[in-house]
Amino acid sequence: MKIALVHDYLNQYGGAERVLEALHDLYPLAPVYTSIYAPKRMPQHYRRWPIRTSFMQRLPGIMSHHQWYMPLYPLAIESFDLSPYDVVLSSSSAFAKGVITEATALHVCYCHSPMRFAWNFRDYIQGEKGAARRARHFLPGVLNYVRLWDEVSAGRVDAFIANSRVVARRIRKRYRREATIINPPVDTRLYTPLEGESPGDYFLIVSRMIPYKRLDVAIDAFTRLKLPLKVVGKGRQEAELRAKAGPNIEFLGSQPDAELKRLYAGCRAFIFPGQEDFGITPLEAQASGRPVIAYGAGGALETVVEGVTGEFFPSQTADALADVVARFDERAYDPAAVRRHAESFDTEVFKRKIEEFIRGKLAEREASEII
Repeated sequence: MKIALVHDYLNQYGGAERVLEALHDLYPLAPVYTSIYAPKRMPQHYRRWPIRTSFMQRLPGIMSHHQWYMPLYPLAIESFDLSPYDVVLSSSSAFAKGVITEATALHVCYCHSPMRFAWNFRDYIQGEKGAARRARHFLPGVLNYVRLWDEVSAGRVDAFIANSRVVARRIRKRYRREATIINPPVDTRLYTPLEGESPGDYFLIVSRMIPYKRLDVAIDAFTRLKLPLKVVGKGRQEAELRAKAGPNIEFLGSQPDAELKRLYAGCRAFIFPGQEDFGITPLEAQASGRPVIAYGAGGALETVVEGVTGEFFPSQTADALADVVARFDERAYDPAAVRRHAESFDTEVFKRKIEEFIRGKLAEREASEII
């Protein structure tokens, strides 16, 4: 059985790329097809993979300004010759699901979300400034074309997997298709709870500093509370967040894995102020035995168990977050129980579910052909 993996683009590293890594571990001989690939921006081990790019790889400025080439992505994804493959597994939050496969091939799409920028453009652009903000004046025509292509290309997928209940609902709404839910992988082996010592006095955020992550809510709340908050990450909103932060807030930038592990294990609680489709960092914190204080919406409702592994604040405001943090008591949480919950999302669990799903779909296809 010949398998190919397809991914939107490889010029930034995040949760979708962690999913791709788990898929590649499961099918190490499968080549990875993607529109563009920036080796210097991706982990070193990607350079050992058989990565095959489209014509877009040669376009000027593509790695830094890939958004401006939006109309070309459908052409790039459709240009791949996937005729040799029996199974195509696409990892898509945008264009990868639109590949053209042989009629006899099984195409399974692991969908991180239907295109956010196409279907939720107003929310996507909110908080952006400069060129991104100005783009709202001329993008509607382009987005109309992209939305039409997105709906049509969804019909090329034989089976959808959604990363969360939120995304499954979107797939039903946008594509009128049902999806099986398999949550993204978390490598719980990388994180361990503290042994024989108490956590520190600080709260922790690990996030890219971009508007929709809503770090501004946490910065405002903790500046008001004057409680220690450590922020790990970088992003275009960093200068704005630093300007409004009080002296109790420490910006640490990017941190090596060993230090990040220590920060997770030593925090009083992990703060998650954004609304994500799923969200892996809260599970990394829970794998470290630490509770989470999250905005009660989106994927957090699937990864945090209220009163067992964390707490929710009801509205995405500094007032609501500050109220929960002010009365929070980390001693009410059992690190071992918090850790056990995270283990149910482990990478090995993910890989087993993916493999079982694909085998099941192949068996269904074989049975239907016999009938």
